[in-house]
Amino acid sequence: MSKKSFWILTISLVIVKLIIHFFTSTNYELHRDELLYFAMGSHLSWGFASTPPLMAFLSFIIKNLFGYHEFFVKLFPALAGASIIMLIAQFIREIGGKLFAVFTGCLAFLISTAMLRSSSLFMPVIFELFLWMLFLYFVLRLIKNQNPKFWIGIGICFGLAFLNKYSILFLGASTFLAILISEHRKLLLSKYLLYAVCIGFLIMLPNLLWQFNHSFPVVTHMGELYRTQLVYVSKKTFLLEQIMMNFTSILIWMTGLIVLIFSKSEKKFRVFAYLFFIVITLFLVTSGKPYYTLGIYPVMFAFGGYYLEKYFTGKRKIIALLIVAWSFLTSLFFVPLGLPVFPQKQMEAYCSFFSKHISPAPMRNEQNSYYPLPQDYMDMTGWEELAGLASVAYNQLDSLQKKDCIIYANNYGQAGAIDFYGKKYHLPDAVSVNDSFIFWAPDSLNTHNFIITDNRLGDIPRLFNNYREIGEINNYYFRENGLKVYLCQDPTPLLNEFFKRRIKEHKKIYSY
Repeated sequence: MSKKSFWILTISLVIVKLIIHFFTSTNYELHRDELLYFAMGSHLSWGFASTPPLMAFLSFIIKNLFGYHEFFVKLFPALAGASIIMLIAQFIREIGGKLFAVFTGCLAFLISTAMLRSSSLFMPVIFELFLWMLFLYFVLRLIKNQNPKFWIGIGICFGLAFLNKYSILFLGASTFLAILISEHRKLLLSKYLLYAVCIGFLIMLPNLLWQFNHSFPVVTHMGELYRTQLVYVSKKTFLLEQIMMNFTSILIWMTGLIVLIFSKSEKKFRVFAYLFFIVITLFLVTSGKPYYTLGIYPVMFAFGGYYLEKYFTGKRKIIALLIVAWSFLTSLFFVPLGLPVFPQKQMEAYCSFFSKHISPAPMRNEQNSYYPLPQDYMDMTGWEELAGLASVAYNQLDSLQKKDCIIYANNYGQAGAIDFYGKKYHLPDAVSVNDSFIFWAPDSLNTHNFIITDNRLGDIPRLFNNYREIGEINNYYFRENGLKVYLCQDPTPLLNEFFKRRIKEHKKIYSY
């Protein structure tokens, strides 16, 4: 394989990847989590309530270079996905693969439902996939060349990945254990491993100090996550999802895994099979969400493409071609689960058919019940309408009242929507005590005009002398359907006391 042909194929696949996302990225609104991460860009810090600082840094870049545009928010995950294709191609070339191997391994990533979904959302997942793949590329170089200096690259990747998502700890532990039980264990005795640990620690240190100064909010977040979401993840569901997430590419990545396990001639690379099973096992026993393991699959795509090329030669080449063809044709049916290609009504019909004839699993939500659409899609609608209703309330105030107005949102999705979609209505940024918004909330309220988003009146009647409902979101496909907007004025003396107590309770959790 010539260098020229390698790069022509790789760049062509990258272009296809980008085109796919360019034409689908703005079909739905931003996801509630994307709204949170984008809001972080206005409040740079070395840590946040539920995530390390990398997403805030990326949001800061987007906000200051491109402003408040959905396309540019979605551009960054698409670029990360395209970069993973380049890493898979480089990985395959490093182990000796040629053009068919590169095409097959990259195609496996390109058509994977889970990878398509991850590459379309501005969340830590896609950047985790990129950093895990880069980490594992250096592990490959370390093992193949038996050169311990590659520990330095591994240490840098580990530190950067830690600033994106703490789950890199699972990959780090799995890599250590996999190398320890492999024939490459002598590499663990190198001084360069110690250097790598020191470098990784220095990169992580600002966030570790932030966590320490705030009483490790990650522990609080994980406790809440387990109580409200992870407790519903069964072992059976977790293992089933390992098949379903990359089902379209299953014949490719399973080929890679099986050959790594059983072929004596591939023993030098068997450490990656150990890695695969250790990562799966660690997340399984700790009740992780199924998608937490996604980062280990691109390596299997690479090995699958390589072994289909290496061992399916001559008359057996037809088998490899049939596997590629089957994978591609199957992916066409699964595309709507990975990308928002259908409008919501058509998507509901598709999901109904899928649930009836295949499996309802993609429509399962965090509480183990089911939505008419995948939960991610339910979280990508209703936000513009919410900002519009808030603007109706805001425009009922005169110019002096607008300066003396606070928009209070019940959760970070609502607050993020006000901040992002409210910009075209010139709305002030929202106040909330949910997730990282707690760090940006005032300690007290000295305001007379409030716009409140909630699904019920709650404490509003006892906190305000005057209040009225401005409107309600009526969107069957919105996860918070029925959400209301209230214009509240003339607060009672109870309001400030109520808010101070609530903000103090929330901030106390993080020693803020």
